Amino acid sequence: MFRNNYDNDAVTFSPQGRIFQVEYAQEAVKQGSVVVGLVSKTHAVLVALKRNAEELSSYQKKVIGVDDHLGVAIAGLASDARVLLNFMKQQSLASKMTYGRPIPLERVVNQIGDRAQTNTQQYGKRPYGVGLLVAGVDETGPHLFEFVPSGMTQEMLACAIGGRSQMARTYLERHLDEFENATKDELIKHGLRALKESMSQDKELTVENTSVGIIGTVAEGKRKGKVESFKLYDGPDVGPLLEASADAPEPTTAETGGESMDVDS
Repeated sequence: MFRNNYDNDAVTFSPQGRIFQVEYAQEAVKQGSVVVGLVSKTHAVLVALKRNAEELSSYQKKVIGVDDHLGVAIAGLASDARVLLNFMKQQSLASKMTYGRPIPLERVVNQIGDRAQTNTQQYGKRPYGVGLLVAGVDETGPHLFEFVPSGMTQEMLACAIGGRSQMARTYLERHLDEFENATKDELIKHGLRALKESMSQDKELTVENTSVGIIGTVAEGKRKGKVESFKLYDGPDVGPLLEASADAPEPTTAETGGESMDVDS
């Protein structure tokens, strides 16, 4: 299984300048089911495809709220994600207790990036085998960040990670110009369509295997500019969102450049 003697730990570079353990952790992200994130001027949306290990088990949670202004979608090892999410919750609570305000979004993203990067410099530790899409709101509006096992974080306009995510990325790239001025409902529809692109034609999004997380600011009225708390749609709550997405015309196979790939089992 090992490539060579340079992948026995995460602190040794290969002669080509690569850290193989980080690359292995990135492969673990690709084993997870796909999650999609999009952001407009007023809202950020996370959409995830859940899966269960067997027929007798429940579906794994993929979208999780961290604070009123912050939510996360995960792809990869859920146990590693739990460690990072607990750290984010601790930092968020500490900010409220110390400064009396929510933790700035970019700060908490940089903190988990620093925490992950440290594991590539200390012998005996391994990189986190999970990728995160972090959606939240600050004083400048909604934002979407991507976290990868190497510790790198970057702000995104739209993103898809996990297994079979390339077709979803293709959809996002094709419709990127539509996201900036999209309404909340339009953004949700785009997210669900991108998620559907990663599935084969004989499989469908259902209330059991789909999660949607929404956060943003009020677009109009007396509360214009106020933060709408992170809201998770799971189970039966997803039904109306799926129906609204299905009502709109779907891209044809010719437009997407071929058949969609099968989803992870």
